[in-house]
Amino acid sequence: MTRVVVVGGGLGGMAVAARLAKLGHAVTLCEASDRLGGALRPVERDGFVWDGGAASTLLPAVLRDLFRKTGRPLERELHLVPLQPIREHRFTDGSRLALPGGSRAAQLRAFDGLGAGLGAAWAAYVAGLAVDWELVRRDYLERPYDPATADRAATVVLRRRLSLGRLVEQALPDERLRLVALHHVRAEGQDPARVPAWVGVWSYLEQRLGAATVPGGLSAVAAALERRLETRGVEVRLSTPVTRLLVDGGRARGVATAAEELASDATVVACDPSRFRALSRHVRRTTPVPAPTVVHLGVTGDLDLAHETVLHGGPDLVLHRGGSAPAGHAVLTVAAHRPPATSDLVDLLADRGIDLRERVVSRVDRSAGEVGAGGSPYGVAWEGRATVSRRLGPRTPIAGLFAAGAHATPGGGVPFVGLSAALVAQVVGPAPGR
Repeated sequence: MTRVVVVGGGLGGMAVAARLAKLGHAVTLCEASDRLGGALRPVERDGFVWDGGAASTLLPAVLRDLFRKTGRPLERELHLVPLQPIREHRFTDGSRLALPGGSRAAQLRAFDGLGAGLGAAWAAYVAGLAVDWELVRRDYLERPYDPATADRAATVVLRRRLSLGRLVEQALPDERLRLVALHHVRAEGQDPARVPAWVGVWSYLEQRLGAATVPGGLSAVAAALERRLETRGVEVRLSTPVTRLLVDGGRARGVATAAEELASDATVVACDPSRFRALSRHVRRTTPVPAPTVVHLGVTGDLDLAHETVLHGGPDLVLHRGGSAPAGHAVLTVAAHRPPATSDLVDLLADRGIDLRERVVSRVDRSAGEVGAGGSPYGVAWEGRATVSRRLGPRTPIAGLFAAGAHATPGGGVPFVGLSAALVAQVVGPAPGR
């Protein structure tokens, strides 16, 4: 049995800790705050519970694999339900699109509702991403990327200069379709002109596989993982910020906290690596994605809204209903990147036709600084194709030191963070004798 220290108790840290413990390692997880969950932690007030981060996920197979590889299957812990529609887009011209998931035919009909022929244009765009998905999935997402052994075609895709912004501009004839295609990167605060074209595979995954959520809030995933850590015998140390990575002779030897040094045979950084001197120079050419400004609302009555609604405009407002509320009430979370400094998100919401000002009975405001206080939940900003090599993970330049989470390969979002943990587990492997 080898000793492993995991730094960070968000989804990435919990997932990699559970996987490595199941592989026979003695795992200690250090979390700076007094709760596990990171961006998946719920926000609670006055009997209302809101998802603090993601309210749904693509690729639910990633979560299923995590739970299956660490113990009881996901279905015995959580009830994942498909979202239909995945979300509703409301455009400035008054038109709307309820985006179906898991069906090419349903998406054809939905986009044709915006204008004749737009369904075929959208279907052709999505079909063009199928090859990218298969190549990236095999050689970048599901196993550690190595240009020396990867399929040459996968390397071509990853190193292609074409940006997602340019691809969408070339492929889609209608501005509304372009907004739908760019939603994921815009919602993360990314610049589409600097995001590689292959990242558009999110649209392909939505059409092929759909999206899912958990009734009562996706934060239930964090709670289930916390139970899994206990089952697997992971030692969890809360309110234990790691102050320094211990490196000797070019190899990681453990971590230091305010109270002690913890020796390890392997260390996994599942938080922003730039906070540690040993890694900061290796990520100096990366930039964290700015976090959004967020307000969580508890309102009287029900809401006639999809699970996720996007109000396009300046700025886009992203609304989601993840969480739970007392009887006769509902929850809503509103997020926006760089809203006008003098504007209140609830007033902006009213300006877009959803006036809840007289119905709000509970409210939690979170500035961009508060949302990103533990590191941006979206990780590293795309700055062109070079970001693939500049982002750490699963390995780092320091022997015995690995990286997982939103700041590591392959990036932010529930599926990618879950895959980052699987990649680290592949590289570390089973404990000796297993």
